[in-house]
Amino acid sequence: MKIAIASDHGGFALKEQMKKHLAEKGYEVKDFGPASEASCDYPVFAKPAARAVADGECDKGIVICTTGIGVSICANKVKGIRCALCSDSMTAKLTRLHNDANVLAIGAGVTGPLLATEIADTFLETAFSGEERHARRISLIEEL
Repeated sequence: MKIAIASDHGGFALKEQMKKHLAEKGYEVKDFGPASEASCDYPVFAKPAARAVADGECDKGIVICTTGIGVSICANKVKGIRCALCSDSMTAKLTRLHNDANVLAIGAGVTGPLLATEIADTFLETAFSGEERHARRISLIEEL
């Protein structure tokens, strides 16, 4: 599975830790930046990562900033993206089961690295339930 990953300066350190963790788990990771902790604008990096998922270049995405809010808003502006901001494993599991979310947002200033990797593992290892009611609701979202 190929994972798109991006952050801003506030999420840079967690992004680097997450890349290593994902590679150790056998995922192919495409880093959309940034390349350092220098102050930057998250849309410059989160939007191309989300586009890569929407276009099928990557299977899933992970976007990180200090709160996770900015990158989640940005990713959700890309047609075909269902980005969920998760701060625990339960929401990561349910957003995959019920919403078939394809991008995970994490707040590096809110979620520590151990919990963040647990959330990412849960997100990436949980399949969409495929239940009719959830598929119907996703279709209704896509019509917006």
